[in-house]
Amino acid sequence: MKVTIYNRQKVQKIPGETVKLIEKAVKSCVKSEGFPYKCEVVITLTDNDEIREINKEYRGIDKPTDVLSFPVLEYVNGKPEILPSDIDPVTKRVSLGDIIISVEKANEQAEAFGHSTEREFAFLAVHGMLHLLGYDHETVDEEKVMFSKQEEILNGLGLRRE
Repeated sequence: MKVTIYNRQKVQKIPGETVKLIEKAVKSCVKSEGFPYKCEVVITLTDNDEIREINKEYRGIDKPTDVLSFPVLEYVNGKPEILPSDIDPVTKRVSLGDIIISVEKANEQAEAFGHSTEREFAFLAVHGMLHLLGYDHETVDEEKVMFSKQEEILNGLGLRRE
């Protein structure tokens, strides 16, 4: 799996260990789901102003949020619908989509929940990645499944709730 991470914010320096943890978190999601193809994802770290603009443009909500996901694939009955055109002819990878994380929101939420910023970045990456893998939390049942999966993956990374 290829993970590309862009840092488009100047709020804080992002340590290399945090970048590696984000990458490990999204790879853990793909592994836990047994995704059947070589794949790739793009993650952008940004600030509240930029994520607010994106949230306004794509969701009609004029306020910053913590994470946004833009999945490429459609899922039917929990299975990805992958067409031959979804596979890059050169890399042979399937793009899962994009995840955008607000560094400012990650910091605010880590403080509010009383855990490390590293855990919050990993949580937001996992949350975004599960959306790319077809999960949602629009209903109570969907929320139970998705949030249980999040905790399972984070626990597997040694990032238990404190």
